[in-house]
Amino acid sequence: MSFRPPQSLSSPGSRQTPLNALEYEIMAERADALGRCGLKVEAALAALSAFDAGVGDAEGGEGPAREALVDAAADVTWAFFIQRELCGFRSNRDVIERYRIPGEVIARVGVVRRPKV
Repeated sequence: MSFRPPQSLSSPGSRQTPLNALEYEIMAERADALGRCGLKVEAALAALSAFDAGVGDAEGGEGPAREALVDAAADVTWAFFIQRELCGFRSNRDVIERYRIPGEVIARVGVVRRPKV
C-alpha cells in the first residue's frame, strides 16, 4: 500500500512529523471501517426485507427466524452508530433515513440479549 499524505500535511509551511502521518493513517482506517460497517447494515436490512417479502408471508411474518434477522440488523446498526461516533458524527438521524432502518430495528439497538437456555 502506498502512502501519500494530503497536501495540507506536505506543504512547505507545515511541520511534517511522523505524528501527522500517523493521524492520517488513523483517519483513513476509521473511514474504511465506517464503510465496512455501512455495508453490513445494508446486507442485514436487505436480508430482513427479503424475508418479509418472501418467506415471511408463508409464516405470517413472525417467528424465530424473523426475530433473529431483526436482532442481527440491530446489532450491526449499533456497531455502525458506534463507528460513526468514533469518526466524529454525533447525529444518526440522517443515517436512519438514508438506510431506511425500520423502527423495530432501532428499538433493539443496544439491547443485550441473554442466551436462551
